[in-house]
Amino acid sequence: MSVTVEEVIISFFILCGSAFVLVGSIGLYRLPDIFMRLHAPTKATTLGLGGVLLASVIFFSLKGPSLSFHEILITVFLFITAPVSGHLIAKAAIRLKVPTHSTGTIPDEPQATPDGQEADPTT
Repeated sequence: MSVTVEEVIISFFILCGSAFVLVGSIGLYRLPDIFMRLHAPTKATTLGLGGVLLASVIFFSLKGPSLSFHEILITVFLFITAPVSGHLIAKAAIRLKVPTHSTGTIPDEPQATPDGQEADPTT
């Protein structure tokens, strides 16, 4: 039984994607507060699922007569929704004044200036 180049490439993307998903899942479980936990699913897990979906695109494109678009649509949807959901969770945590682990304090909500821009907290 011989291993083809395509199988090696597909296996590489599956293993790299799985490693990113594992790191993201461990980070989600182990990190102490909500602001640190946001990075695990929105960064590492997004890259991991992207790698697994890329392996799926390659596999099904080689098996079928044409390019597989289902996985490409899933990847686009994932890369659009993950950062948006992370941003919304962070904004909700700020509005609810969830305390952070490192300082034990509640983060201040950015103050808006009359022209609609956020004020610089250092001034």
